Amino acid sequence: MSDNYNIPFPYVKTDNDGKIIYKNNAFEKLSEEAASCTDFYAVAPDFDITKYFQRIKYSDKYYDLYSIPCNDGFCITMAFNDNINQSGMIKSNVMVGLLVVDNYTEVEEGMEEARLSHIFAIIERKINDYFNNLGGIVRKFEKDRFLIVLNREQLAHLKEDKFSIVDQIEKIDLGNIPVTVSLGIGHKGVTLNEDMEFARGALDLALGRGGNQIVIKESDEKYEYIGGDGNEVIKNSRVKARVKAYGFKELILSAKDVMIMGHKNPDLDSLGSAAGAFSVVNFYGKKCHIVLNNVTNAVKPLYERLIRDKRYDGVFINGEQAVENIRRTTLVVVVDTHRTMLTECPELLEKTKRIVVFDHHRKCADAIENYSLTYHEAYASSAAEMITEMIMYTKGLKISKDEAEGLLAGITVDTKNFAFKTGIKTFEAAAYLKRLGADSVSVRRLFKNSFDEYLARTEIVRTAEIIHDNMAISYLQKDVENPSVMIAMAADELLSIKGVEVSFVLCKVDDIVYISSRSLGNMNVQKLMEKMGGGGHQLGAAAQLKNMSLESARALLEKYIEEYIEENKK
Repeated sequence: MSDNYNIPFPYVKTDNDGKIIYKNNAFEKLSEEAASCTDFYAVAPDFDITKYFQRIKYSDKYYDLYSIPCNDGFCITMAFNDNINQSGMIKSNVMVGLLVVDNYTEVEEGMEEARLSHIFAIIERKINDYFNNLGGIVRKFEKDRFLIVLNREQLAHLKEDKFSIVDQIEKIDLGNIPVTVSLGIGHKGVTLNEDMEFARGALDLALGRGGNQIVIKESDEKYEYIGGDGNEVIKNSRVKARVKAYGFKELILSAKDVMIMGHKNPDLDSLGSAAGAFSVVNFYGKKCHIVLNNVTNAVKPLYERLIRDKRYDGVFINGEQAVENIRRTTLVVVVDTHRTMLTECPELLEKTKRIVVFDHHRKCADAIENYSLTYHEAYASSAAEMITEMIMYTKGLKISKDEAEGLLAGITVDTKNFAFKTGIKTFEAAAYLKRLGADSVSVRRLFKNSFDEYLARTEIVRTAEIIHDNMAISYLQKDVENPSVMIAMAADELLSIKGVEVSFVLCKVDDIVYISSRSLGNMNVQKLMEKMGGGGHQLGAAAQLKNMSLESARALLEKYIEEYIEENKK
């Protein structure tokens, strides 16, 4: 029996009644109960000792039991099965992927039909070959979408290969239009259906972050991002905007009242897009409020212009007033953010099931989920651009000059005077607002700062340090109103210095360190800020760190910068 005693898995020998004649060391180590057990039925009350195979649960773990008759009794081996979930069901050992060609419509519109068929035959063959070589199954279920099923063990190979299928597709020569794909992968679900749901959620997140990347999801809270360092996939189709405008109209008409809110520490894009959304709601004759807790210097000029309009009498309320007045039938419109905790009043999102989200930031895992309608496009320059599209498709709506200038100011500030993230639709929106009376000189007046604020910003630039040859890092040392907006402006200004490709500015308010980061494209600052609990998009992102000194925050930031540089050397 000594040989059996050293078998690495639990082993027992019983008589015909289940009384234990012998047990090995591995069985005794299962628990104190097993160590002193004399009756196997105490371990497995429902076990049928005459059956060759049966599965049992013992000490919150599942075991596959094999029973073989031997010498007036039975020899029983217990194989621990880690492929069983807590409900006793066999967990999926595969992973499910959903792959989409990001810009199929744009490629389709710009190419002759004969060449289009040839190009997409090449794309489909590359996708099939890549995953079939890994032993997977690929099925095309829409003109631009593929279902992929692979053994979970292949995930390590895919990561090592850095999902080279993405680069293979992008290298297909289409002239001026690169083809990009996004892939959402779900695995480690309780069932195959749950893996599929994980894959859908991962794909939505990949597309919401601008496309051209892979997102892997293995639980409700665990995501992994691969790729996404290129520019967001630009989509010029107007179809989606028209559909969203129609859906927005229907939700407004069916609501009793509407509340609009942007993000905390509002900027001109947040307030400008809120004013634009108000103009649409007001046009349909619905009672509407804009939730604004703090009129900062950044938005004060626009705010003062808006409240001169009689339509805005009593429109602006704070979060407490909003919570007191909201009803289950209230439609809540969120602009310029998609993250619950960044909104002016997160409590509102818990008190209604009718939510609309308009945002242009790359999607994060903690996005608002219980929405009725979302228009989330990472390629858009600003929320103001997206709201302007809603206005363009609201027949008969005439917005005021101040509202038009608020929207144009939002576009201007987020594009850094039309230098970043500007597409065809950005210029079309700006031209539309100009036709409605927006004046560029009047818009410029909305950006004026006080002399003290100007001095604070120049001090940030003056004291900046250069690290890694092309990165500037600095601090805000003076007390100013709305410091988070100030450091964002300073981070923008640092990029105007010759040789500076990336900038970081930090400040501390109470027990929170704020970090604002900007990039000219050589570094995806969103990835850095996400590691620090923040977000944004690849050219501009931010984070907040609680209970940390400025020195510790900088040390953490530099650690992640080093990691990013090392990862991108590979």
